[in-house]
Amino acid sequence: MKKRLLPVAVLATAVFGLSACAGGSNGDENGSNAEGQTLDVWIMEGTNPDSEAFFDEVGAAFTEETGAELNVEFVQWADAHDRFVTSIAGGTTPDVAETGTTWTAEFADSGALEPIGDFVADENLGDDLVEGLVEAGTYDDELYGMPWYAGVRSLVYRSDIFEELGLSAPTSWDEIVAAGEAIKAAHPEMLAFAVPGDAEFGVYPWVWGAGGEVSEKNGDTWESGMASPESQEGIGFYTGLATEHGFSSAGATTWKETDVLDNFAQGNVAMALMGSWTPSAIIEKNAELEGKFAATPIPGKDGGIAPSVLGGSHLSMFSTAENTDLAWEFIKMMTTGEFAEQWGEQSGYFPGQQSLLTETMGSDDPLVAPFATQLVDGGGTVPVTPSFGAVQAKKTTNTAIQAILSGQKTVEQATSDAAEEMDEIMNGN
Repeated sequence: MKKRLLPVAVLATAVFGLSACAGGSNGDENGSNAEGQTLDVWIMEGTNPDSEAFFDEVGAAFTEETGAELNVEFVQWADAHDRFVTSIAGGTTPDVAETGTTWTAEFADSGALEPIGDFVADENLGDDLVEGLVEAGTYDDELYGMPWYAGVRSLVYRSDIFEELGLSAPTSWDEIVAAGEAIKAAHPEMLAFAVPGDAEFGVYPWVWGAGGEVSEKNGDTWESGMASPESQEGIGFYTGLATEHGFSSAGATTWKETDVLDNFAQGNVAMALMGSWTPSAIIEKNAELEGKFAATPIPGKDGGIAPSVLGGSHLSMFSTAENTDLAWEFIKMMTTGEFAEQWGEQSGYFPGQQSLLTETMGSDDPLVAPFATQLVDGGGTVPVTPSFGAVQAKKTTNTAIQAILSGQKTVEQATSDAAEEMDEIMNGN
C-alpha cells in the first residue's frame, strides 16, 4: 500500500506571524501596503457556527497588516459547486475561496486557480502541512489548494460496553470480529458494527487496510483497483461484518452516514466508522452518552492504521485575483498559526498544519487524540482528478456495497462491475 502521509513531525507549535511574503504584484515589494484595495473571499457557511464574529476579527487583523479591506461572502455548501461553475464560466470568481478537497482538482483543471507552491516554498511551510491535504490539493504536480482544515473518520465505539465486557479497542480485523461477537451475545438489541450501504467514504479504509487501491494512473490511463484480490478481501471483510457475522442489519443497507450518527446517538450501535466532527453532535442528540463512547484509529488487517479519507477544505487563489501577494497574505493568515488553531477549536475540525496537531495528539481525551493520530498517520485521499467526481455522482462504490449487502451480487461480481464502471467514467469512455 502506498504511504499516504508523512510521519508526525515532532515540532514545536509554530505560530507564524503575518509578515508579508517576498515579491509584490501590486504596490510595494512585499504586498503589505495595499491600502484602498479589497480582497473578495468566499467561505462556506455552517462549518463554524460563529463564522461572522471570527471573520470580523480576521478582517481587522488583515486590514492592520496589509491596509486592505476584507470582503467575506458566506456561501451555502449545497449551492457552492454550481456557483463556482457559473462564476468560473463568467470570469467572476472571488480572489480567494474555500474549496472542498474533492473540488480543487476540478477547478484547477478548468484553469480557474493559481498555483501557490512557490508561496509555500518561500515561507518554508511545505514540511509542516498534512500530506493528505497537500495530495488532495495538488494537480499536475502543482499545489492549488492550501490545506486549511480537515476531519477524518475513525472507529467510534461504546467504551462503556467495552469496559463492561472487558474488551479493548480493536487493533486488527480479528479483534473487531472478536469484539463484535462478544457484543452481539451480550447486547443483541444493538448492532455490534453498523455497515451502512450508502456511505462511500466508509468503504475505502478497508480497501487500503488490505493493501488495495481505489484507482491509480498508469501513464494516461486510470486503472481501478477495486477488483484486485486485496480490495476484494477488504470489501469482503467489511460487508461480511453484516452478511456473515450479523453485526449490522438489513435496514442499514440504505443508511447514509447521518443515519449511523442518529442510530449511535439513540444507543442502537456499538461500533461504526464516524467522523471527527460527530462526537459533539452525538452528545447534543443524547447527553446521556457523554463519557460513554470513544474513538480509535481504524485498524489495518493485521494491525497498524488503515488510511481514512480526509474530509475538509483548502483555501485556493483564483486566477482573477489582481494582487496575488495580498491573496496569499490572507491564505497564510487563515491556514497557519493562531487563526488556524482558533478556527479548528471553534469548528471541531483539525488544522492542516502538522505542528498545530502535535499537542492535540498528546491529549488524553478519548475523542480527540485518536482522530488526530488517524489524520496525521492514517489519512488518505480519493484519486485526485476531476473525473472522480463523476464516479461519486454515479454512486459506483455505494451501488456495489448495496448489491453485496442485499445479496444481489457476490463481492467478486460487485467489485468487478464497480471497477469496470470506474474505469469507463475516469477515462472518458
